[in-house]
Amino acid sequence: MLFTRDRNFYRTLFHLMIIVVFQNIIAYSINMADNLMLGMYSQSSLSGAATVNQIQFLLQQMTLAIGDTLVIVASQYWGQKKTKPIRTFTGIALATGLILGLTVFILTTLFSREILMLFTKKESYIIQGMDYLSLIRFTYPLFVLSTILMAALRSVETVSIALKISILSLIVDVSINYTLIFGKFGFPEMGTKGAAVGTLVARILELVIVVIYLIFADHKLKLFCKDFLHFTKEAFSRFFKILWPSFLSNTLWALATPIQTGILGRLSADAIAANSVSTTMFQYLKVITIGEASASAVLIGTTIGENRGTTKVKEYSKTLQVIYLIIGSVLGISLFFLRIPLLSLYDLTQNAYQMADQILIILSIVMVGMSYQMPTGIGIIKGGGDVKYMMYLNLISTWAIVMPLSFLGAFVWKLPVPMVVLLLNSDQLFKCIPTYLYVKKDQWIKVLV
Repeated sequence: MLFTRDRNFYRTLFHLMIIVVFQNIIAYSINMADNLMLGMYSQSSLSGAATVNQIQFLLQQMTLAIGDTLVIVASQYWGQKKTKPIRTFTGIALATGLILGLTVFILTTLFSREILMLFTKKESYIIQGMDYLSLIRFTYPLFVLSTILMAALRSVETVSIALKISILSLIVDVSINYTLIFGKFGFPEMGTKGAAVGTLVARILELVIVVIYLIFADHKLKLFCKDFLHFTKEAFSRFFKILWPSFLSNTLWALATPIQTGILGRLSADAIAANSVSTTMFQYLKVITIGEASASAVLIGTTIGENRGTTKVKEYSKTLQVIYLIIGSVLGISLFFLRIPLLSLYDLTQNAYQMADQILIILSIVMVGMSYQMPTGIGIIKGGGDVKYMMYLNLISTWAIVMPLSFLGAFVWKLPVPMVVLLLNSDQLFKCIPTYLYVKKDQWIKVLV
């Protein structure tokens, strides 16, 4: 049976998925608005902020590993309706995240110039980046704490507050950025620093609102009880045993991303422009896949925690995989047919336009594979408690296959830019086979609580 007849399954899945997707779209739109306004202000401002955002991206992936680990454990406890252990593990996740956020804050305070020089050698970009970093570094601990607290809420199927916070954050960030970057309404023209002020205020607001919600409005977690910070050695050990594979995998993937971007950057200016435009469109559709993965992880974890047996978990798994393929096919077809009207919005050279068109055709195929293997790996396999398999699969595919092939394709075989892009994204296709074969087994279903 491909589709489960459990109506509660569909109600829970699509409720979680729709809200998480909209939240991700809004969060991505914040970054897009920042880039757009800084790009309108000056190229050096945009490039300086983009350089600093490499640090943010690395921190984001590390934080997501902590948040995903919390969801994997806490959702199983939520299936048993046990909130005390969820509070304990949330406290551990927050302590871990705070150490991470403060470490990045201290490093970027003491070695700001040295860190930026790892990403660029151009002095004007470094100067703008240091201006941006002087304020944006204060957002790092705030971002980590907010993300983990919202992950805790997601694990007990409370997701609407995160969407509302993201909407408010978008409004505040864009309003302050417009006012301070360009010096509108009598305010000083601050350029790059103005963008940093907008992000800092938005991050403070996010954390304050989620804490207020947890104290006064949340009736599930009751997070700030007396047992909130009561850690045991066993609980720490269990959390980090689940955390380290995801943390390592996310960190190495985050380090690989700028290297992959750099490969295209060394080919031609048209290649950079074509890839940037194509990736922007691709990322907007990718957030739907990320939403599927997040919703599935909660659903699968809760089902395992309810102790409804492997039959029900596998039934849900089959239905989820079919849904992934249907949605992935729709996304791929949409990207294929929307590419021409979307490309017409950009002022590109003829060569860059043709490259972008070819890249989008390739990405429309990649979208189908990614829409299957990513939520299957993260939502089902990792959500089911098996955190090591996807770590091994991602490390082997990225560092042993994709990176060497991409270097060879770009610099030895001298392949056309669209073919290099295909090699850079090839793991989204070939990982479908091992992911499908592994999820057919019962080995990924692990009771962690």
